[in-house]
Amino acid sequence: MVVTHEGFRVASTDVSDDTGLIARAFVAARREARGLGSYPGTIPPTLDAAYRVQDAAIALDGSTIGGWKVGKIDPPVDGANRLAGPIFTHLITADGDTPVAMPVFAEGFAAAEAEFLLRIGTPPPPGKTQFTTEEAIAHIDAVHLGIEIASSPLGAINDLGPAVTISDFGNNCGLVVGAAIPDWRETDIAAWPVALLVNGQQVGAARAAAMLDGPFGAARFLFESLAGRGIALTRGQWISSGAVTGVHAVTIGDTVEAHFNDNHVVRCTIRAAS
Repeated sequence: MVVTHEGFRVASTDVSDDTGLIARAFVAARREARGLGSYPGTIPPTLDAAYRVQDAAIALDGSTIGGWKVGKIDPPVDGANRLAGPIFTHLITADGDTPVAMPVFAEGFAAAEAEFLLRIGTPPPPGKTQFTTEEAIAHIDAVHLGIEIASSPLGAINDLGPAVTISDFGNNCGLVVGAAIPDWRETDIAAWPVALLVNGQQVGAARAAAMLDGPFGAARFLFESLAGRGIALTRGQWISSGAVTGVHAVTIGDTVEAHFNDNHVVRCTIRAAS
């Protein structure tokens, strides 16, 4: 049995196997803002099985998807070096004069990541399953600076492998959208120095050029991955293209700053989800 959610088909959430049980456990823990002491079932044996859990959880949660996060798998698993997860619209916030307070699971895992955010201008055509990086870029109409909040009710999520990460919405819990980059098509953003600071102390620094094939390669991966799952992108959705400086642990009350090219800053604070 399948159900339709936002234009794509996913596994029904009334299934009785481990897929449905895991999906229900994660969605319930997120809704109740409580931790999970252990993985709620048998860890999916493949990435495809993990995405089936994710699809079931998306349908069960029912929230509008405002974008997708892309993360790195190192070393690759099942031939994939990246993974994807949904970013729900109600967890996407614009950066402002006052740092926005972003929620994390106090009893689970919490981290912040400096990322380039790509906005979908023209959705990829239905049925197209392979893209060059140049073809992927043609579907992007803006690039912004941003911070991804990675958080899960499961504290050990990053220690249990990519299938576990995928099964809980890719370990995403929000997105802070910073300023747009003017003339991004003529700018080598992959060469920009990027740093992430927590409470004023630098905890990571790197350039996107070191990230596989860069932010636009992440878009190519996402287009192909979602096409294979029968999921349609829509105009205005965001792609959080990967942690430039790494995944940096945060706790309740922390202040986070992502610095891009030395003179552009995105900020947020960290609060407990409720």
